Amino acid sequence: MYKTRSLPNTRIDVADALRGIAVAGIILYHSVEHFNIFTQETIIHTLPSDQTVADVLAWLLSGKMYGIFAMLFGLSFFIMNDNQQQKGKNFSGRFAWRMCLLFLFGVINVAFYDGDILMLYACYGLLLIPISYLPSKAVWCIIGLLAIQPVELYCLLTGITIDHSTMWELYGQINNAHEHASFWENALINLRYGFEVNFRFNIFSGRLTQLLCLFILGMQLGRQRLFYNTGRNLQIWHQILMLSAAIVIILSFVDFGKLDMWLHPINNLIILLMIVSAVVSAWYAFEGVRSVLHHLCIFGRMSLTNYLLQSIIGCAIFCGYGLGCYYKLGITYAVMVGLGMVIAQYCFARFWFSSHQRGPLEGIWRKLTWLEF
Repeated sequence: MYKTRSLPNTRIDVADALRGIAVAGIILYHSVEHFNIFTQETIIHTLPSDQTVADVLAWLLSGKMYGIFAMLFGLSFFIMNDNQQQKGKNFSGRFAWRMCLLFLFGVINVAFYDGDILMLYACYGLLLIPISYLPSKAVWCIIGLLAIQPVELYCLLTGITIDHSTMWELYGQINNAHEHASFWENALINLRYGFEVNFRFNIFSGRLTQLLCLFILGMQLGRQRLFYNTGRNLQIWHQILMLSAAIVIILSFVDFGKLDMWLHPINNLIILLMIVSAVVSAWYAFEGVRSVLHHLCIFGRMSLTNYLLQSIIGCAIFCGYGLGCYYKLGITYAVMVGLGMVIAQYCFARFWFSSHQRGPLEGIWRKLTWLEF
């Protein structure tokens, strides 16, 4: 059974920077996808660069930013749990309540954006409670098992196929509402189908086990204190960067073919590790990098608020009940809109933190988490 090492858990600025990168990346890729509106109408304003921009951002962001977010979620769980253990308190019940609150935030978010991740994260988060009691060797074994995409590997070896037709039918109904329905009709159909379609998409994309893997990995990296610049930690991050970069380069020349459903999520995981290790290595190695990424720390400290804001703003811009830009803007222009959203939300975060310690929703979440019953 794991027990705290009673070491101080000081704030990890590079984790805030990574969280800021993840949320900004999510906003940009949601803009590429017009906030889940895949119209059959002719796009009015396009540029020759649209397909290139889509391909580059899909390689860099799709499946990676949510994954970084999940890993840092696990890290945050470890810090809170370890702090309570050091005080002689059990955090399990309090964390379960915290996940219930996160689920409610997700319900609010899904009313605006059908691609909400908070409800699923709340469910995955509950699984961290029993796993947190296990010794590190057992936890590493679980991480290794989940990292090899066991569901996809089993389907590949047995020839079993998963029927995804229901997911596509639900997406069709949701997409039609986004294009033509009122806000309230959108909200109702999102609330009705949002959780189910996201769960089905997690199975389809290989994220079902990978996100849980990253939750647990974040917790385990917290146990190992790898995000602090102590001992050989920086050397370890350099090694992860070189190894992951080498594997990514090798896999870029491989045609996955029939193995795509298994290897594609694994390739995404390796790219994610490459991004994280590059950011951590550069953060501790170069003062100039820290100065630049400090701005993303501000963005990352308000990650929950920024995530909900991007749903409200983005859907108001792209959905038919708002500005209807889903058929007006090609991918390059949509990414420019996404950049504008990131800048606007960053400015709001700077303004807010000038007089507050935590973001608006972060403060509410914290107060409700520690309610005395």
